[in-house]
Amino acid sequence: MPDPFACETPLAATFTIRIDGHPLVLHNAGETLHFITDNRCVEWMEFYGLRKAAIGALEATADNAMMSHQATNAVRLLFSRAGLI
Repeated sequence: MPDPFACETPLAATFTIRIDGHPLVLHNAGETLHFITDNRCVEWMEFYGLRKAAIGALEATADNAMMSHQATNAVRLLFSRAGLI
């Protein structure tokens, strides 16, 4: 299995999020996975199930690029419920 954090598979959508007034643009699966797992700006505990599903979908995208649409949908649902988009 390739390193999911280094995955450059593009997502079906580009997410632009504002963190502390600065825009953060997420284009691919690796940087989105890095944001979801390492970012301390967002409290994910309330969205544990959605976050876990998004991480699983992004990791699957690292293995199979055809999973990028499912990963995009999982990330979109997580970000919309968290109020980031």
